[in-house]
Amino acid sequence: MNGILIVDKPKDYTSRDVVNIVSKVVGTKKVGHTGTLDPIATGILVICIGSATKLVELLTSKEKEYIAEITLGIETDTLDITGNILKEEKVNVSVDEIDKTLESMIGFYDQEVPIYSAVKINGRKLYEYARNNEEVILPKRKVEIKELERISDVIYKDNKVIFSIKTTVSKGTYIRSLIKDISLKLNTIGVMSELRRTKQGIFNLNSSNTIDDIKNNNIKLLSIEDALKDIYTVEISDELAFKIKNGVQIKDYYNKDLVLFKNNNNIIALYQKDGDILKVYKML
Repeated sequence: MNGILIVDKPKDYTSRDVVNIVSKVVGTKKVGHTGTLDPIATGILVICIGSATKLVELLTSKEKEYIAEITLGIETDTLDITGNILKEEKVNVSVDEIDKTLESMIGFYDQEVPIYSAVKINGRKLYEYARNNEEVILPKRKVEIKELERISDVIYKDNKVIFSIKTTVSKGTYIRSLIKDISLKLNTIGVMSELRRTKQGIFNLNSSNTIDDIKNNNIKLLSIEDALKDIYTVEISDELAFKIKNGVQIKDYYNKDLVLFKNNNNIIALYQKDGDILKVYKML
């Protein structure tokens, strides 16, 4: 079996749990996901099966859309509501302050990677340092917050302030860290109390499968071509197809970052721009 499986991940499942379930049902270990969702999170998890695992890196790089709930007035070690509480404080911020702060976060900025993450430093995952109570300098990544808005009323309850946001972000953005930074700009502390991923690239929840669908082998599988439908596609001659099947670099006539080549209506390869030439990115 080869293709792309869009899963609506439920809460309390790890991304690896979902991969293991899919692997068992479809009968292959050649299964990979394209962007981790924490157990607290729900929503789109894009799974590649068989030869589609060649696309994991490409699909991981796509922008993502999330709906998240923020609770101001709490600080935890994991930056979400499931962690150990480190501090609590009374919050007094206005709706106007919240909206202006959200607007100010749109754009590029250097985001600190949370210590409870799988990013590696000196060959070890950051969460291993955290679990061993070892100090480590957390790396920063340049991320882009493309869209960010409040989508709920602001609730003031038990000295806490709770509201929901919708955001579209670049690859590598941690919503937990974004919420930490929003809280800091509001001169307070805060955590992510809920998270749902609603889009990844061209994929949305309309084409998703539930865990029950998968366990019952009632799977809606997308083809590799469907997964690449947003990429510039060219139907080529048999002569050029022969060259491309052999990985020959060709002159760039298309001025696109990626070009998908088809011959006789069959996809052959994905080529990547490199200066004024195109070279093999993935053979399909």
